[in-house]
Amino acid sequence: MINNAIEIKENLLIEESRKKVLLVINCLQGGGAERSVLTLGQGFYDLGYEVHILRFKSTVAYELNDDFIYHQLDFNSYRSIPNKSMQHWFFAKVIDNYVHKNIGSPFLILSNLDRADRVMRYSNLPNIAHVIRNTISKKIELFRSQGKKVVEADLSNIYSRHPCICISQGVEKDFQNTLAITNTKMIYNPIDKKQINQLALDFEPEFDNYLIHVGSFKTQKAHEILIRSYAKTQKKLPLLLLGEGLLLESMKELALSLGLDGHIHFLEFQKNPYPYIKKAKFMVLSSLFEGFGRVIAESLALGTPVISTDCPSGPSELLPAHNLVPVSDIDALANKINEAMIDISTYQYPFDDNLLPANIASQYIEFMTVTD
Repeated sequence: MINNAIEIKENLLIEESRKKVLLVINCLQGGGAERSVLTLGQGFYDLGYEVHILRFKSTVAYELNDDFIYHQLDFNSYRSIPNKSMQHWFFAKVIDNYVHKNIGSPFLILSNLDRADRVMRYSNLPNIAHVIRNTISKKIELFRSQGKKVVEADLSNIYSRHPCICISQGVEKDFQNTLAITNTKMIYNPIDKKQINQLALDFEPEFDNYLIHVGSFKTQKAHEILIRSYAKTQKKLPLLLLGEGLLLESMKELALSLGLDGHIHFLEFQKNPYPYIKKAKFMVLSSLFEGFGRVIAESLALGTPVISTDCPSGPSELLPAHNLVPVSDIDALANKINEAMIDISTYQYPFDDNLLPANIASQYIEFMTVTD
């Protein structure tokens, strides 16, 4: 009994001495940013940190890691406040009090995506940094094309208070140029190669000899470009489209109108897409813009070749020029797909082990140590 008590006390002391990392995000729905947050958390955990994840909604599309400590505070309770800035200000105070009482003093707090950023901008907690996950000028262009009002000065106000960590060189350069903010650091997204390859063995996909695209059906991913490009190929291999979103039904109609019924398969969102990616002959991306291009790095980690549009940031930092085509160029993408369907060997490219979770988490720790 005495030995057990000593062991319990020692374990408690170890837990108390661990530095804590807090990752803040609106929810854990099925997107690349959400997966990146969970992967980065694993990197911190592997380095001996206590990992806390705070979200504002209960939505979860991924398996939750039992090594993490999860928290939820409901943002919807504050939507009745007429002014959005006041909603965010009040909620930030709730978060500050909650963290002080239930978590303590994190070594690092990372805010992820728009909702969290708008709230954490008002937080008085120490050691906060925003993770910038997309090419902000392109997002502004897209929002304005949809009739949404975006003011660069408002965004500068959100991101000027705390340091900003950009997930690619292109994202950082664009962020600095667009918002005139220089307190930035570039750190790539983490990719858990070991876990991805384990998950790829979970089941055997029902398809053989196919190409694949994984991504939400939204304007940014440019499924229309991909489908129209594929229609111009010899269609030697079928195309699998994994994802869901507002544009899914219209893309199904487009494929049908182009006579691609039987050639394109819509498999909707897959909690575990890795068996499909690993078995594919190659991955193809048609995006208008990407921050990093997580699915590219994941495909390379599985040994699956990738061809992609040459977005302003992301793909060119992960792939050689031979694997890239101009954005929105239907004919160029069709030619590249045709070439890859005939001989994919020239598009093979190795995975960069610098992207492993512990390596990426170490860069965050170094950044915060220098910042302090």
